[in-house]
Amino acid sequence: MSMPKFGLPEISGPEISGPGTSRPHLRGPLVTVLAIGLLPLLAACGGESGNSAATNGSSGGSSAATTTTTADGAVQLTVPDGVDEATKQEYIQENAIAVCMKKQGFAYTPHVRTSAAADPLAAVDGEDYARAKQFRQKYGFGYYAGAVYPNDADVPFSKAATTERTTPTDHDEDGLTDAQKKAYDTALTGPPAKSKAEEKIGGCSEVGRAAAHGPALSAAAEKDAEQARDDQNHANGLALNGDPQLVQLAQQFASCLTGQGITVSTTQPTGMVSMVRLDISRQLPENFMSLSKDKALPLLDKDIDVALKDLECGKKFRAAYFPKEKAKPYYGENG
Repeated sequence: MSMPKFGLPEISGPEISGPGTSRPHLRGPLVTVLAIGLLPLLAACGGESGNSAATNGSSGGSSAATTTTTADGAVQLTVPDGVDEATKQEYIQENAIAVCMKKQGFAYTPHVRTSAAADPLAAVDGEDYARAKQFRQKYGFGYYAGAVYPNDADVPFSKAATTERTTPTDHDEDGLTDAQKKAYDTALTGPPAKSKAEEKIGGCSEVGRAAAHGPALSAAAEKDAEQARDDQNHANGLALNGDPQLVQLAQQFASCLTGQGITVSTTQPTGMVSMVRLDISRQLPENFMSLSKDKALPLLDKDIDVALKDLECGKKFRAAYFPKEKAKPYYGENG
């Protein structure tokens, strides 16, 4: 296929810190951006719910998912109780893609990534102290752990994790000829663009996106919406950085780090939350993901030491910061 099954082409690298064009909230800059793009949902191409049939596998990176089948045979994921709105939209999107593809004569197995699979650094960011401590005690910030534990899918940069993220677990295209695979791609993402400037997601992927998020906005409306998001994001950043409790705790956090011999590059609350991890990412060797185990092991030991010091110094700060950041989501500034 011309694109990974899970949606947008994968982008990877040690530091992705800016917001994207269409900005879903990210809990601090991630060290990788995973290929999760075109996620689940119901509606759009239509189709009625059919007989319920529990099957395996449609929820990526996790255990078996409950599914149903529409009257014309399209597999549909059952939306779990209690999921947040963003996750619900993922189910709607994927389910809509499956219905649309079935109408065009193709099988499509909907996939929804679990939160842990979608964000492999959720265990390291420190919001959940116990989970972060367990992760950091073995993997540090995760940078060198992939070279030491290449077969461990819990390590963001390991070969196993990369394979798990990019390899679909379905067999939707098995047995298709080259011409049929080309037709499948066109049905899924639309016809190939004539130029780079004309590239955009189309086909059933766009049907799924519209089912989940509504019709595409005009260029002018999208620009206005983007400006409104930027303005709100900026206001949220100012509020977090001006919060007296967070300011005080950030100063204490910074003093603790300094006492541990760790450089402090900012004392703003929005920067402190992931400062140590990101500062390290800017100094990683270009080949950090392909180091031999022998060369990576001492670097991992050092990374573990710094990661645990950062976690302990920032324990009180993060306990206060994340609940406030959830109320005022902040994803960083442009530029």
